[in-house]
Amino acid sequence: MSEQRERAVSPAVRDHVDNYVGGEWTTPASETSQPVVDPATGDELATVEHSTVETVDDAVQTANEAFEEWRQTPVVERVQYLFDLKTELENRIDEIATALSREHGKTIAEARGEIERGIENVEVACGMPNMMREGSGNVEDVASGMDEHAVRQPLGVFTAITPFNFPAMIPLWFLPYAVASGNTFILKPSEKVPLSSQLIFEAVDAVDFPDGVVNLVNGGAETVNTLLEHDDIAGVSFVGSSPVAKHVYETAAQHGKRVQAQGGAKNYAVVTENAAVDEAVPNIIGSVYGNAGQRCLANDVVVGVGDVYDNLREQLIDAAENLTVGAGVDEETEVGPLITDDSRERVLDLIENALEEGAELVLDGRDFEHPELDGNFLGPTLLEGVTTDMEIAQEEIFGPVLCLAEAEDLDEAIEMVNSTKYGNASSIYTESGSEARQYKYEVDAGNIGINVGVCAPMGFFHFGGRKASFFGDLHAQGEDAVNFYTEKTIQIERWYS
Repeated sequence: MSEQRERAVSPAVRDHVDNYVGGEWTTPASETSQPVVDPATGDELATVEHSTVETVDDAVQTANEAFEEWRQTPVVERVQYLFDLKTELENRIDEIATALSREHGKTIAEARGEIERGIENVEVACGMPNMMREGSGNVEDVASGMDEHAVRQPLGVFTAITPFNFPAMIPLWFLPYAVASGNTFILKPSEKVPLSSQLIFEAVDAVDFPDGVVNLVNGGAETVNTLLEHDDIAGVSFVGSSPVAKHVYETAAQHGKRVQAQGGAKNYAVVTENAAVDEAVPNIIGSVYGNAGQRCLANDVVVGVGDVYDNLREQLIDAAENLTVGAGVDEETEVGPLITDDSRERVLDLIENALEEGAELVLDGRDFEHPELDGNFLGPTLLEGVTTDMEIAQEEIFGPVLCLAEAEDLDEAIEMVNSTKYGNASSIYTESGSEARQYKYEVDAGNIGINVGVCAPMGFFHFGGRKASFFGDLHAQGEDAVNFYTEKTIQIERWYS
């Protein structure tokens, strides 16, 4: 067996996936299950059971029963658990990264970086004592003999339904803020990649949160709908595709819940004649081909403005065709496999449609075959002559495909950027302050990058898209999380002598 094959088929991280409810690991009662498959090898890593309605209800009731005592726990004591969780997660980065790389396919470096971004949110949430003061206040003598106070109060049980593409980071966007602000929490991870959550919750278990404060349930669509409709769930966070985000938003809102639902994306990067192209190209390559293109911040359409196009094109082709494709656990890999064969087929269909609509295939990764691994691989692909009326210019690709387009000037480029129904992110590469300002002002996207290809905000900033990329409340990170997880109660007092 070759060295790479041996690394790729190392022993499974966990052979069984459990729920974590009330401080105990339990095998969920289930009528259906599915395998967890390594996308680089096709090997089965574990089996995940889909929790029944009754199992989910038990978890919600457990979290609800724990809420009253947890909300009365002083906030300075609540965050001590997060300080300990941060340490536990830092000590387990390599173990979690290995599980993440094997179940998802992303490179081990990307996996480590993802976990570090998740830990960043744990660290930020440790500042909850100060964050809960923001927006609160007191006004004496608001009327004769009357004072008013605004007090932030937690709401109950919150849940997060998280996607396959960042299975370690995205749960940590939500869990720390929910519990630090006094709520209890239930995570429902993607059934495709539950092993990362198992290891994160082993860290949770080591921290020894009070029973029922932090819980994990595994499952599929039925599990999700049970959470969305449950009377004792106060709020829902979701990240995934726009059709599912819309369903989550509408269903949860109909049942009286707070909702933040992040959907899909179609992100453009614009490179102007004033750009430092040599520096922009590696940044763009990382944005497009990192995580095998499976992220909502990938700038998969790159627009060259004016005379910059030819130089940009040549440098992008050269960089893309030299990327190394393989299993994520191999340190040399730069592009891993797609999560499933169905995902690969979907990307192939988008490429084929683009060719039928007039795009030209400059770099063809469709027939890539790894010499040792039988995985869902697609080599780096590059199309040019892409126009905004093409499907591939309007729909999220979620694969290692870069689309090149041309614009005569910045105004035309901005029109192209704003042509899609999505509004998650967009980037411009320029050394001109006036171009950067115009771009920031005119582009209709929630996250704008200036010479930055993946404009993911730090944990102390909020994260949100526009148009079909987002439904409900702004994605809650940092101090903005307090607005989602707590409610201001106005207390009015009149004193009589």
